[in-house]
Amino acid sequence: MLSADFFYGMEVFLNGLMTGVMYSLVALGFVLIFKASGIFNYAQGVMALFAALTLVGFQNGQVPFSHLINAIFGTDIHHFGWHLPAFLAILLALLVMIIFAFLVEKFVLKHLVNQEPIILFMATIGLAYFMEGFGDLMWGSNVKKLDIGIPQGGNFWIEENTAFLGGEDFYGFYLDTLDIYATVIAIILVSGLVTFSQYTKTGRALRAVADDHQAALSVGISLRTIWVIVWCIAGFVALVAGIMWGSKSGVQFSLSLIALKALPVLMLGGFTSIPGAIIGGLIIGVGEKMFEFLIGAPFLGGATENWFAYMLALVFLVFRPQGLFGEKIIERV
Repeated sequence: MLSADFFYGMEVFLNGLMTGVMYSLVALGFVLIFKASGIFNYAQGVMALFAALTLVGFQNGQVPFSHLINAIFGTDIHHFGWHLPAFLAILLALLVMIIFAFLVEKFVLKHLVNQEPIILFMATIGLAYFMEGFGDLMWGSNVKKLDIGIPQGGNFWIEENTAFLGGEDFYGFYLDTLDIYATVIAIILVSGLVTFSQYTKTGRALRAVADDHQAALSVGISLRTIWVIVWCIAGFVALVAGIMWGSKSGVQFSLSLIALKALPVLMLGGFTSIPGAIIGGLIIGVGEKMFEFLIGAPFLGGATENWFAYMLALVFLVFRPQGLFGEKIIERV
């Protein structure tokens, strides 16, 4: 019989895989927009935060801008007095993200066609700070609980049915039920996005726009339509990521920082590769958990998960800057 330590290592590995899928989900929003427009969307993490805030606001029947209204008119209103079912609240939050995509295209992107990448990047930084402030003004800055009916806590069925594996010193795999649900949802979403990108006419148009805006326009591809579509998809991805991470740790403004964990994923997988985002997320998720289990906790005092991903990404930047699956760009001057 294999030792209990082996199965504890397997438990850490499985938890790392599930965390990696969540990282991949966040990274996908970056990849989709970068492939379609060449923009590194700094606002993707704030989009996840804003989507989660909007969902909680709709679900709890919160009055938008209630703090501002109360301050101006001296009233004391906060809620409409009703609660929406989770499914309806998700649909309304998705509608808000779609409207947001149209507004971004109309007021920002259409004025920046063929501009330098740094200008587009700076535009997304401004967009991120605007959304963060707007979300604070609209829904308040207090920590909010997000509950869409997905159970949380250890999965007792898995724990009970794996307890026999490692003898008396092993008590079964501890896997969070929410993480299992999130992993399944993320796998379905990632599979759908890969299929959409690779095998649909619109997906091919996205890649054409990414390669050359003017060439895409010359063959009849509507740049504005493609940008709206890709920002709608990125908004949907942000909503799903916001739901999963918000359900896990609460909806708070630190939620926007999940974008920072997507950066090492992109550096490993490549900014232009959807499969790269998936594999990069799995490598980061498993790597940081296993490094903590095998080296961090025993020899370094723990807390290595905070920096392991960035150290791994730094190594990739030195030896393979385009990532595992990214396109190697050669510029002739």
